[in-house]
Amino acid sequence: MSTTHDEVSSLADGPSVPARRPVRFLRNWSAKLATVPMIATALVIFVGCTGWTVIHSFTNSKLLPKLNWAGLDQYRRLWSTPKWYVSIENLAVFGALSLIFTLVIGFVLAALLDRKVRGEDVFRTIFLYPFALSFIVTGLAWQWILNPELGLQSVIRSWGWDSFTFDPLYNARIVIYGLLIAALWQGTGLVMCIMLAGLRGIDEEIWKAARVDGIPTWKTYTHVIIPMMRPVFVTSLVLIASGIVKVYDLVIAQTGGGPGGASAVPAMYVMESMFSAQNLGQGFAASTMMLLSVVIILIPWAYLEFGGKKRG
Repeated sequence: MSTTHDEVSSLADGPSVPARRPVRFLRNWSAKLATVPMIATALVIFVGCTGWTVIHSFTNSKLLPKLNWAGLDQYRRLWSTPKWYVSIENLAVFGALSLIFTLVIGFVLAALLDRKVRGEDVFRTIFLYPFALSFIVTGLAWQWILNPELGLQSVIRSWGWDSFTFDPLYNARIVIYGLLIAALWQGTGLVMCIMLAGLRGIDEEIWKAARVDGIPTWKTYTHVIIPMMRPVFVTSLVLIASGIVKVYDLVIAQTGGGPGGASAVPAMYVMESMFSAQNLGQGFAASTMMLLSVVIILIPWAYLEFGGKKRG
């Protein structure tokens, strides 16, 4: 069988080489260029200011920040202050209960609305409306509601229940639960909407299959739906946790840290140290401990979340 001159030339030149593709880094360069200001802002403001705060926490800065090294003196003083221990305990109780009840109530409300109830838009608006308010407004509103002379206790006593007592904001033992009520009232609506969006993303065929197999509704939720909504729960958890760590304005508006400092939180200790006591070093040390607590929580979660996916 004869071959043409062109075929011989092509065989002599060797196999054809595909055209070079552009370097992967240069793909979508316009989108990557648009992220440069955000990355620069994060590095300069967030990372830079965080490092600046940690460095000055090892100084004896008072009214103005100065690099007068004091070693671990600020941290020793911090952990020897009873008020710091009270604020840590309050944050732990408030945070644990807020995480649990916000997730549970938000999911239950979302599951009820997902049943295609009549007037869903109205209920969704009512539940989400408190989130549009600032924590200052929420704190003041619930301060009036829980006031024994003006609020809930006074109203119920006017109905004839003279022995009814409900004044959590004036009782040092249960004041943290009064703060929890206001926080749940404001934050549950957002979690409900996130959960509802996750439920609406579940394929309807799953529900049909469960009904055909005779699986109870509660078992479908616990064994099928909730495991499928794991990313939604993680997102809600991160949002709730970020609000818990920085809780400040709600406490200031509702109790001012009282009675007798019983409702103080770490953010209040930081603000009082930096501005009232004019001790920047002590405030920086408290801020660094708050940052460390967040890191201790995030590192195991990030390892399990991303390390597990990499191994899989």
